[in-house]
Amino acid sequence: MQQEQHDFFDVAIVGYGPVSEIMALALARQGRSVAIFERWEERYPLPRAVCIDHEIYRVLCALGMRDQLPAVSHAGPRYRWFNADWKELLAIDWSAESISGGPEVNFVHQPTLETMFDEAVRACPNVQINLGWEAVEVGQTAEYARLVVRRTGNGQQRTVRCQYLIGADGANSIVREAIGGGREDKGFEADWLVIDVLPNEGVTLDIPAAAQYCNPERPTTIVPAGVRDGRYFRRWEFMRLPHETAADLENEERAWQLLEPWVKRDQAVMVRHKVYTFRSLLANRWRNQRLLIAGDAAHVMPPFMGQGMCAGLRDDWNLAWKLALVLDGRADASLLDTYQVERRPHASDVIDLSMYLGKIICVPDPDKARERDEAFFSGKAPPPPAFPHLTGGILRGAQDKAAGLLSPHGRVGRAGVQGRFDDVVGTGFVLISRSHRALSSMGETAAAALRQLNARTAVIVPAGADAGQQGWEDLDGKFLPFMERHGIETMLVRPDFHIYGAVGSGENPQALLVDCEADLRKSGLRNAKA
Repeated sequence: MQQEQHDFFDVAIVGYGPVSEIMALALARQGRSVAIFERWEERYPLPRAVCIDHEIYRVLCALGMRDQLPAVSHAGPRYRWFNADWKELLAIDWSAESISGGPEVNFVHQPTLETMFDEAVRACPNVQINLGWEAVEVGQTAEYARLVVRRTGNGQQRTVRCQYLIGADGANSIVREAIGGGREDKGFEADWLVIDVLPNEGVTLDIPAAAQYCNPERPTTIVPAGVRDGRYFRRWEFMRLPHETAADLENEERAWQLLEPWVKRDQAVMVRHKVYTFRSLLANRWRNQRLLIAGDAAHVMPPFMGQGMCAGLRDDWNLAWKLALVLDGRADASLLDTYQVERRPHASDVIDLSMYLGKIICVPDPDKARERDEAFFSGKAPPPPAFPHLTGGILRGAQDKAAGLLSPHGRVGRAGVQGRFDDVVGTGFVLISRSHRALSSMGETAAAALRQLNARTAVIVPAGADAGQQGWEDLDGKFLPFMERHGIETMLVRPDFHIYGAVGSGENPQALLVDCEADLRKSGLRNAKA
């Protein structure tokens, strides 16, 4: 009988995909010890996700990947939806300038992106990566979480203890099962054949940049699939029709037959072809004491907004700053209850948005397709829902119209120093104001709250104005127009870039700090250590 190894870590993570990688990196940068366990010996080599939005691009930059990202991503095009006659039903401009700076969406080749993630994680001496170890048992006591893993090659068992265990282990998560609570099924699913193609060098394909071809004869998706070493991949997705089986579509010859109207066999290499069932599932419970879940373990969504991986990385970014406070002893574990309060409704809204778009294209019935077309052309079709923001948790309240919005981001500068706001001012809690006076006249109560939150401060002034010692010029015009549009004089931004709350001109900006500290205390914040 093999002797068990016993280890103790701050955090253990089951699974080693992008959600696990970014969670491990965020925790490691906080100085935490992390152990990762993945049942496969090697990382998954084929692409799945193909895009990241502006918010996630900002997160990756904050984690130190700004210089590498341009080589592994490219700006998204206009995302257009056509009927069978190639008449436009709707369009989403993914190339538009975002609130975070840069385009709304960037396309990526997931294996290349993950190589960048993996290299960053492996550079952290406080992260232990264990490939070829399958999680077989999950448990917990009042003092620790317990994970039993088994070596896939020889059956050796190892027992790991940790303060918190995170399941980033996909839709069939063993950690979610241990948490309990089941899943909500929103009832939207469909089988699609996904084909990734690498055009041969010198080949230019005469195809839409990014499109949903809503033809009932064969609903089809055509999108970019990222870049590797300067070469651009493409993706097609074909809906399985009622008379077909998944096996019919997974035949390589059949896959090429479906591709041939768009790309010929001598023009490209087929990287992979696989039938996936897209579903719309949401875990009912994301935390049970020391056990938590993130990514596909918590939510599975249709692909039509390209938000599957993005939603998982949002989980990471939301949970990481809260875990930091708990693991540092600055907050009770009850703070982690706000993770589900904030993230589950947001993920649910993103699923609903993806379902709205998916139901436009997943129409194999010609009569229903004609009804759909008429609804769009007559203006009777409801517009797509707005992309969601935070609606609960650590926010100032319903009376604060800015609470829960994503904060703006762009280049700022002063005294010869220029750079992106996060790079030159820093991340964490940040109090941003258009008024020097709002920050210079801070009373002791507000100053104490500022110290308790370990918050930074910044005054934003127009480009070309005298910034002073605390000020920063709004070089890209990101901050001041946003604040003017929302009637904001001063706003408090959380570590995950969402606005806790804001006040207008003539209102007390110091109340933001006091209220935030009070809300955090209700959720478990302790007094700062002397």
